[in-house]
Amino acid sequence: MFELGQLRCFTTVATELSFRRAAERLNMTQPPLSRQVQMLEHQLGVKLLERTTRSVSLTPAGRAFFIEANQLLERAQNAAMTARRIASGDIGSITISFVSCAVYEFLPEVINRVKADHAQIDIHLHEMTTHGQLESVRLRQVDIGIVRSTHSQHGYRCESLVKEPFVLAIPRHHPLAGAARLTPDSLDKQPFITYALSSWQPFHELITGMFRACGIHPDYSYQLGSTVTILSLVNGGIGLALVPACAARIRFENVVFREIDLDGGLYSELSLVWRDDNDNPVLPLLLDTLRQSVQNRRTVAAPVPGSRPQRHNSQHVT
Repeated sequence: MFELGQLRCFTTVATELSFRRAAERLNMTQPPLSRQVQMLEHQLGVKLLERTTRSVSLTPAGRAFFIEANQLLERAQNAAMTARRIASGDIGSITISFVSCAVYEFLPEVINRVKADHAQIDIHLHEMTTHGQLESVRLRQVDIGIVRSTHSQHGYRCESLVKEPFVLAIPRHHPLAGAARLTPDSLDKQPFITYALSSWQPFHELITGMFRACGIHPDYSYQLGSTVTILSLVNGGIGLALVPACAARIRFENVVFREIDLDGGLYSELSLVWRDDNDNPVLPLLLDTLRQSVQNRRTVAAPVPGSRPQRHNSQHVT
């Protein structure tokens, strides 16, 4: 089968209709150029060029092959360029899984940044539980997970991304919405909505454990698996709820978010997890963009607007 070098020699001669000019363009001498064209004709079994001492012209077969040869060279060039761009992470695809809060916290910004600078990178998104993400990363169905827990198993990388406090979500017309200062004591006997043990075990255990340690007994109205669902009930006046501070970005007409003095300093933490052996060239770009997007949030999140500063200690949930 012919080689790309032979095609390049032939198309240059066919364009210039001169071996001398073609050799100059290719920075080579005429004898090896002539041999390359002859070898190509031999391999094809057809005559491509008519040669005389004074001129060079294309045969009918040569004219047809000239069109195809140019297309082959262009495709080869494009293939090489695509391979280089994929290797550099400039084009390709990546799959990201995430817990829901990442969407209203920073993930849209990450997507916009990548699309602005690398329009040919496809980003596939899957909203999943932390457990489901860890399994999908293990099975290579997901390149990188944004999870609510650390994962220190051998063969995986885990990196803390965002650390934030909990805030109190209150129905707008509830008496506590205008209280000067909120403490866990403020929640004693109050109707309270929290995270279900089955789906949000870290949040459930941390919040209920804090109440037990303080001797506080809220009236647990509902235990649910979604922050949005919890806030929907708060919006309907069903009860109060402790939610990660990023949830304050979800707007409900009748929900007020207030900081609360929690002696344990409850924290929620988002982490990145990916396989050590993930060789997707787009992965480093996504990791860097994620880090850049949250570089101002790598410590405890800023206070909820309009509320007093919160006291923080070391206890946190992941």
